[in-house]
Amino acid sequence: MTSQKYDFRQFQEELATLERKMEKQTPAKTLGKKAAAAQRLAMAREEFLVLRQRHGLSVADVVAFFPEEEGIAYLQQLIAAAQAKPRRPRKA
Repeated sequence: MTSQKYDFRQFQEELATLERKMEKQTPAKTLGKKAAAAQRLAMAREEFLVLRQRHGLSVADVVAFFPEEEGIAYLQQLIAAAQAKPRRPRKA
C-alpha cells in the first residue's frame, strides 16, 4: 500500500502530540471521574475530527487504520448513532 498525500505514521505522531498536550493541561476545577472522562472524550473526538478533515481522510481510511475488530466496532457505532431516534416525551 502506497501513501499518497498523507502517511499514517504522521497521523499517529500528531495524535500522540495531541495526547501529550492533553496530559499537560490540568482542569481549573476538580471534576468527577465521569465528567472528566466525558470532557476528555469530547475534546479527543473534536481534535480527531479536525485532523480527519485537515488531511482529507475518509471513513474507510480511518477504519483501515485500526485493527479489524476495532474498525468493525467503529462502523457499528456510526450506524447506531445514525439510526438512533430521539425519545419522544410522554403525553399527559
